[in-house]
Formats: sequence, C-alpha cells, structure tokens
Amino acid sequence: MTKLFQVSWLIILSNIFVSVNGQAQETSASHRHMGHVADAFRGTPEGMGLLPTAIAEAEIAARHASLATSDLTDLASMQRHAGHVLHALEGGEGRPGLGYGLKKAMQGVIAHIEMAANGEGASQGVVTHSNHVATSSQNTLQRADLIIDHLRKIQNTDSAAEAGQITEETATLTEQLLGGFDSNGDGRISWQESEGGLQQAEQHMNIMKRGEGMP
Repeated sequence: MTKLFQVSWLIILSNIFVSVNGQAQETSASHRHMGHVADAFRGTPEGMGLLPTAIAEAEIAARHASLATSDLTDLASMQRHAGHVLHALEGGEGRPGLGYGLKKAMQGVIAHIEMAANGEGASQGVVTHSNHVATSSQNTLQRADLIIDHLRKIQNTDSAAEAGQITEETATLTEQLLGGFDSNGDGRISWQESEGGLQQAEQHMNIMKRGEGMP
C-alpha cells in the first residue's frame, strides 16, 4: 500500500468520524432538550421537568377554582380562591402553588421542545410530535391568559352575582388546562389548535420519548 493511498484513506475515515460524531452531538442535544421538558430542568421546584411542573401548577389551579364554586354567594371566598388560582398560574412567593407558575413552565416547554425539533439530525418522530406538544402547550397558554383575565374581574368586582358567574366559567377553563377541549365536537380531544391541553402534551411527549428509546 503506497503512502499516498494510506493518507487518502486516513482522510476519508477522518471525514466519516467527524460526520457521525456531529450527528451524535445533534441527536444528544435534541434529547437533552426533550429531557428538559419531560424529566428535569434547573430552577424548577425539586428540579422537575418543565411539563410536570406545569401539570402540578394546573392541578393546584383547578383545585382552587373548584373550591371557589362551593358558595357562589360568598364574594370574599371567591376572591380569595381567585388569588390562589392566580398564584398557581403566575408564580411568585407564597402558597398555594409551587411558586414557579404554569405560564413560565409552559413558555419553557414551548422553547425547549422547539429546540429539540429544530436541531440538525432530529428524527422525524421528534419533529412530528414536538409540533403536537408545542400546539397543545400554546393552547394551554392561551387558556391561562383567559383565566387570568377572568380572575382579575373576580377580584375587582363588588358584585357576588357577577363574581359567581365568572367563577363558574373559570372553573371550567381550569379543567381544560389539563384535559383540553373538544372544540370541533367530534367526541374526542386531540393535540390540535384550540383542543389539546396538558394531558395531550404529555401523551405526545411520552410517544416521542419511546420512539427515541428514552426512559
């Protein structure tokens, strides 16, 4: 084997190694962002993933929205629980709520799932289901903003009758944070725009992880 032939093969092998290694790094980065969404993220309560954090905050919000409906003639009680729901959505110091806030968690979910999908070398499964997760997450953010608007109205009114009507609407909307809403009336709730909620985001996140062989 001539020296020139040996050098040529070394160059070819080096290029193959760089290409394969580059793809592995991209795949690893995609998985890392998926992990931030599903499993662990610095700064969340107990380092939970962003999506589990959002789900936990949504459960607290739904619980207190339901408690607010226990007496729709008690303005003070409705306003107190409205504050509790608001805290679960917006975060901050105090209880109830984890302090992180559903909105911040959902913004993180959207950012990191899009980074997972947009990384060069991301599989088609990641690209497809990242869109499903992101769409359901955007739906959830929009519902959260609508709920916050309702909560402000409850806090600012001096009419128990008005607060009672808005409180009932708010309780329904907080349930939709988790379960989504069958907006097209076809008998099921999908990940699509105006339908999916946190449960649908979690479902497609798990499908994506299984497809990638992640625990």
